[in-house]
Amino acid sequence: MAMLFRSRSLTSGVDAFAAGSANLLILVGRILLAWVFVGSAYGAITNFSGSVSYFRSLNVPAPELFTATTVALEVIMSAGLILGFGTRYCAVLIFLFVLMATAIAHRYWEYPVGSQQIGQYNHFLKNISIMGGALLILVTGGGRFSLDRKLAG
Repeated sequence: MAMLFRSRSLTSGVDAFAAGSANLLILVGRILLAWVFVGSAYGAITNFSGSVSYFRSLNVPAPELFTATTVALEVIMSAGLILGFGTRYCAVLIFLFVLMATAIAHRYWEYPVGSQQIGQYNHFLKNISIMGGALLILVTGGGRFSLDRKLAG
């Protein structure tokens, strides 16, 4: 069977870059993953009534409390990831949070065929990807550039 990559120097170069830059890449990955929650929390804070209305449309009980809790969790998860504080706990929380958000708000199969369903499907796929990122952070931890590492000594 033919190999897709015949050049060992190309793959070894990528491997060397990844190994040599792992801690910086983990930091960048944490920040990029957190950015989703920073943006979502900011949007909910600046348009709290709109967020409440959205959750009300999903028949979520106590939509005001649900919105406030969601914003608080998003702020905690974002800060934890960016600072690398309680990183693995944040990863578990993100996985569960996004799993629940997907189950509550992005059931694309319940929408009529067309742009609404496509939009919800894209949100569903985005959430699956975020869950994958959370699992990777769970495995790697915060890396060298994290409060977890500084506090551990």
